[in-house]
Amino acid sequence: MTSEERTAKDRRLDDYRVDPQDTVLTTDQGIRIDDTDNSLSAGERGPTLMEDFHFREKLTHFDHERIPERVVHARGAGAYGYYQAYDNSLADTTTAGFLIDPGIKTPVFVRFSTVAGSRGSADTVRDVRGFAVKFYTEQGNHDLVGNNFPVFFIQDGIKFPDFVHAVKPEPDNEIPQASSAHDTLWDFVQLQPETTHMMMWLMSDRAIPRSYRMMQGFGVHTFRLVNAEGRGTFVKFHWKPKLGTHSLVWDEAQKIAGRDPDFNRRDLWEAIEAGDFPEWELGLQLVPESDEFAFDFDLLDATKIIPEEIVPVRPVGRLILNRNPDNFFAETEQVAFHLGNVVPGIDFTNDPLLQARLFSYLDTQLIRLGGPNFPQIPVNRPIAEVRNNQRDGYHQMTIHRGQASYHPNSLGGGFPALADRDRYVHHQERVDGDKIRKRSESFGDHYRQATLFWNSMSEWERKHIVAAFRFELGKVRHNHIREGVVRNLNNVDHELAVLIASGIGVAPPEAPSVPNHGQSSPALSQAGSAKDSVLTRRIALLAADGVDADAITRLYGELVGAGATLDVLSTQGGTVRGGDGEHIPVTHPLPTTSSVVYDAVLVPGGEGGVQLLAEDGAAMHFMAEAYKHGKALGVLGSAMALLDIARIGSASDYPGDGGVSVEQGVVLGDTVSDDFVQEFIAAVTAHRHPERVIRHIPA
Repeated sequence: MTSEERTAKDRRLDDYRVDPQDTVLTTDQGIRIDDTDNSLSAGERGPTLMEDFHFREKLTHFDHERIPERVVHARGAGAYGYYQAYDNSLADTTTAGFLIDPGIKTPVFVRFSTVAGSRGSADTVRDVRGFAVKFYTEQGNHDLVGNNFPVFFIQDGIKFPDFVHAVKPEPDNEIPQASSAHDTLWDFVQLQPETTHMMMWLMSDRAIPRSYRMMQGFGVHTFRLVNAEGRGTFVKFHWKPKLGTHSLVWDEAQKIAGRDPDFNRRDLWEAIEAGDFPEWELGLQLVPESDEFAFDFDLLDATKIIPEEIVPVRPVGRLILNRNPDNFFAETEQVAFHLGNVVPGIDFTNDPLLQARLFSYLDTQLIRLGGPNFPQIPVNRPIAEVRNNQRDGYHQMTIHRGQASYHPNSLGGGFPALADRDRYVHHQERVDGDKIRKRSESFGDHYRQATLFWNSMSEWERKHIVAAFRFELGKVRHNHIREGVVRNLNNVDHELAVLIASGIGVAPPEAPSVPNHGQSSPALSQAGSAKDSVLTRRIALLAADGVDADAITRLYGELVGAGATLDVLSTQGGTVRGGDGEHIPVTHPLPTTSSVVYDAVLVPGGEGGVQLLAEDGAAMHFMAEAYKHGKALGVLGSAMALLDIARIGSASDYPGDGGVSVEQGVVLGDTVSDDFVQEFIAAVTAHRHPERVIRHIPA
């Protein structure tokens, strides 16, 4: 990043950055130290002396290094970047400068996370993903704290402790970690029908994203934009990834958790380091306040979406992440998001879940980060000037001057004074009613949108949802819980309930509880997501001594030139020898990696290399597993004989006329022709080929 590209936030952080190179080791008090390997002792074999202040300080700091991890969203990864508005004419809708001025590049910090697991859990578990954005705007910090699902499990925040207790490891044995496949979660679900819509999303492939870079984000709640005249407009926030929305498959996700539990975190870090900066487009669904009651659901219900076919998503700007943190703890771990951090032009609604989160987020940071001064931690500091009379407390970093620490005052000249422009003004609305514990009847339909989601899925997405329910409920030990879930799902779709019941050993419902309304929303399906690039896709090339080296050279040039990454994998490290004696560097030995961390597989010809691969069970498993997971395979020349050995096809499928054969993402050819390269790129771009028959694959 050039000095011209560095944001105001970057420059502010410079005062806190420490570069250990070419400096001398000191204590926290700046005292230089010449030995940090040996404690001060009474003789070489005598007791350690407590007057060794360096020893005491070093051990004391180490003993207190850990802070409470987040109750939810404990495992995460973050990055810096910027948001820039399009020329979108939102000035009549909001006074939030960062949303309306295309000339402003607003610095951001974004943190992605899983929800249920601890900091030590794996990235690829079936779970909701957090998508939280801190905008360092000139009007103050604005936090948009969302998820990769547009809906939530519950409607009222008073249930949040119950839900989290249910999804967390069970209290008697602390099992299972980072998993929803257990009795307490599904007991809560079967007794709380409002969870049904969210559970449909959780059982879909949305819960196992391919990467954070290929994951949508949503603000979940209905917020309010406010213009200069005080007129409000309801708004839903959407983040759409430039690379499209893509997912893993469940078998693959479980295997990645063992092979590389940091899969998503590593992917984000490496993409930014390589200059492949992740990008999302911000879109808004805008609803005039006059249309608040124009829908067959309640806008304030966080378990509901506004279908895009009813209110289209309006693109308004882009988010780009271009810098990794310098220190995970200081930045990613200590960043503190709060839904109450809003800037002029953005306000809240009476969504009961949103109202609860406004309390909970701030309350959580007070204990997690040690007191009320956590906004002074560098990653949380706004670029806007901070002036107030809030003093003292743990970790106060500001040295306040003057005699007066109150308002109004005369001893300090009346400063800090109240703002008379660009100030935050709450949207005015009339609120009255009896003090009651009762939810609006407009929140009462828990199944209609769950049915909408099911109706919107492609055939392969439906199969994955059924398989996910069967897996999760198959882990549930109490039969009455499984029966209760099936009863709820019969209100969503009778066929869905029957398919799940037949796989988990409970009696299927005899008839639908309600007829399926037949409505769908194509925007909910990943089948139509962007599939127009191989940018950043990881491709494995299997090779052994005797491989066609010329084919590797050509493939490398073509695929890397298109933006993909090509790794040469072999039965051992070092190099492989081409058929003409060339030596080709091996990126990874096969025993150290797996097909599940790649997006596609290439196998070039060369008689000697093909024979060695045919005799290697790991290589054959690699091909079979990639095929089973729907990934693109490119096979050249004599390597087509491996299709039969791996039980994923037959060399006889290739017509043998020097052309290219393509079938369900398997691309066959004699040589690396232009046609072969283009067909293989197209197969990779498609992300998956779920139409394959894979039950017979022993992988």
